[in-house]
Amino acid sequence: MAFGARILKTGMAVTLALYLSVLLQFSSPVGAAIAAIFAMQPSIYRSWRYFLDQIQTSTMGAVLALLGGMLLSNEPLAVGLVCILVIMISMKMKRADTIGLTLVTVISVMEASGQWEFALTRFLLTLTGIVSAFLINITVFPPKPRKQYIQQIESVFASLSLLLRTCVSHEMKESVFRDEKHALEGSIKSLSDKYSLFEEEQKQLRRAKYSQTRQMVVYKNLLASLLKGYAVLEAVDRHYFQAERTEETDQLFDRHLELLIKYHEHILLKFEDKLKPGAAECKTLSEENDKFLEAAIEGYNGEKFGQLRLSVVAGAIYDYGYQLERLDKVADQIHRMSEEKE
Repeated sequence: MAFGARILKTGMAVTLALYLSVLLQFSSPVGAAIAAIFAMQPSIYRSWRYFLDQIQTSTMGAVLALLGGMLLSNEPLAVGLVCILVIMISMKMKRADTIGLTLVTVISVMEASGQWEFALTRFLLTLTGIVSAFLINITVFPPKPRKQYIQQIESVFASLSLLLRTCVSHEMKESVFRDEKHALEGSIKSLSDKYSLFEEEQKQLRRAKYSQTRQMVVYKNLLASLLKGYAVLEAVDRHYFQAERTEETDQLFDRHLELLIKYHEHILLKFEDKLKPGAAECKTLSEENDKFLEAAIEGYNGEKFGQLRLSVVAGAIYDYGYQLERLDKVADQIHRMSEEKE
């Protein structure tokens, strides 16, 4: 695992929580440290949301644990029943991500047989840990998910282009190809999670700015293009080599994939404004994409084994090209609006 900012900040949040607990003279500061670990989130918005949600569920859990301890004592069966009740209420409140820390509070309070002083101390410990994590998150290397998203797009495309260039020619060792493909799948999953985070923030804004909405369209299309490219890899891996092919078929598929990769690369350069003014535009892909699919269909030979599988692969490649056309239109629109603004 790579050492990153979140790992460092988690350690710092735990340290701060322990120091504050000692400063506030809590008898057992461990609870604050546990809360700080749970409360470290990937974005400032998530940290603030977690802070608000955790206060609600921890208050509810502490009250139920206090009543349970007073009425049922701290018998194991009673603790389990209260935990079940807290989980059900948390799920009903749509606060599933706070359940873990809330249950820690419940068990701790019930262990003291419902003493209200201990319940209050436990709640303050939890609050200390959450506040510590929030302060560290917004002051030390504040999360910049949007910048990280663009950087990760470039990294994922580099891996995708390498695999697409070698998938049909079958030049890469199978073990290496499998490992690279598995790593690419994880990277795309990480990108999807980041996009979900942006989408979540966007929904919370009552009146999102036009620039923010436009940015979301860009992010969505960038991610969709990578997903379509990965779908091509999946199709090739599952169907292409199981079909009987000619050398001309291999050249057709390999040549068109190379065209799509170059086109994809050109679009990314356009988004990053790295192209020289007046640089030659990539020729329109629509016609070439149609020609490829027509050639793949015309090459169908029912007498050869697995020919329908080649149609599945051709369809995935055509869909990848279609998504790149949409991405290119978005890039042109963004570029034109930037010029008008200047």
